[in-house]
Amino acid sequence: MRQRVLQLTINTVLLASAVTLSCLVLGTVCAWVLTRIRLPLQRTLLLVSALPLAVPSYLAAYGWLVWFPHLNGFWASWFVMTAVCTPYVTLPVAAALRGASADLESVARTLGRGPFRAFAAATWPQIRPAAIAGALLVCLYSLSDFGLVAMLRFQTLTWGINAAYGASFDRNQAALLALVLVVLALVVVAGERRSRRQVSSVPGRSTMPMRSPGRTWPVYVALLLAAPLAGVAVPVVGLLSRLLEAETLRAIDVSRLVEAIGATLGLALAAAVIAVLVALPIAALAARYRGRLVAAIEAVGFLGHALPGIVVGLSLVFFALAAVPMFYQTSLVLVFAYVVLFMPRAIGSVRSGIAAVPTSLGDVSRMLGLSPFQAWWRVTARLALPGIAIGALLVAISAMKELPATLLLRPTGISTLATELWSRTALFEFGAAAPYAAALVLVAMVPAVLLSGIRGTAREN
Repeated sequence: MRQRVLQLTINTVLLASAVTLSCLVLGTVCAWVLTRIRLPLQRTLLLVSALPLAVPSYLAAYGWLVWFPHLNGFWASWFVMTAVCTPYVTLPVAAALRGASADLESVARTLGRGPFRAFAAATWPQIRPAAIAGALLVCLYSLSDFGLVAMLRFQTLTWGINAAYGASFDRNQAALLALVLVVLALVVVAGERRSRRQVSSVPGRSTMPMRSPGRTWPVYVALLLAAPLAGVAVPVVGLLSRLLEAETLRAIDVSRLVEAIGATLGLALAAAVIAVLVALPIAALAARYRGRLVAAIEAVGFLGHALPGIVVGLSLVFFALAAVPMFYQTSLVLVFAYVVLFMPRAIGSVRSGIAAVPTSLGDVSRMLGLSPFQAWWRVTARLALPGIAIGALLVAISAMKELPATLLLRPTGISTLATELWSRTALFEFGAAAPYAAALVLVAMVPAVLLSGIRGTAREN
């Protein structure tokens, strides 16, 4: 057993390290191209570079397996995971580069340093916090991923947890593997916080002007399109090719597909509402007050960010069986798992929305005779509604795509689009999985479109 745990741990660490390093390098290069090179359709390229975030990792793996059924192992997992996760680094680093001071890099160039050495000495220290934050997200995603590595048959800790619990119902081995996975995640988070504290900020003055790419523009465009092509284009084309096959169209079980869509939407809506209700008081405290107690409460709310979905699911299985067996395999426990996992995504946006509302408006409402709750509900909550809605939509999108916790906690007889897709691809029934994959993409697009609309309205206001 010890040798098995050690092997799974080594596989997990190797994959997470390789994906994090490759995403850090590729994401930083793409961010540099987006902010330093003047290319045609600059904004469109930025949007395209973010597209892999909308595709679940297991859906990307499914798309590649449609074209290459024998794709498996470490290198296949590393390749697809890198394509899916690169935007986690590209977007924050690009934002940091736009605000970084160009003075120090210009001085370094005048002292005889080449472009790369000048960038490393002057600009990298300024964007390092953003790069570290993006690398943290990539590493946590790689550690907690289950669907991709399972489809590509690379054995990691998440695969071992599911095998121990699902095949042999070995709770002790599953708990041990889950504990190792949590320790790895906490070590990553602690390392990120320590690295961030060691970074000193450099005040920005002037930004580096963008330069013309000359004849090398195809190289820059190819770099920017590498992740979207591998993480979105190839899987989507593979999905459409299977979906349009005559045999697939005839074999679609419409009633089962509709039930899966209904279950996915219902669970995601419930998770979004409850997560926002729980996040509201935490976000309000963090937006209006300072102190150790408030910081501790906010930190507790963000704990789910560091917990893999399969660990949360397994923990709730043990808890429900031991403490409240009547709730075992009910929607209540599954929705609670979604809230634990995705509430941190709601806290951030809700806190930003509340912080943007001037406190003076609440004071005026109190002077006009409203109670504290009435003043908050009629003034602060209404003005912060875009931020609250964004938090709810982020939770809903995440819940729709969640796989490992859903597999462990879903009620008997209820399947979501993610679990239906997983069950069919696990049996290599790629044609039967295509309708559920297409429905998942379409259903997830609805809150994503609403999210972009709310953000656009918020910017205009």
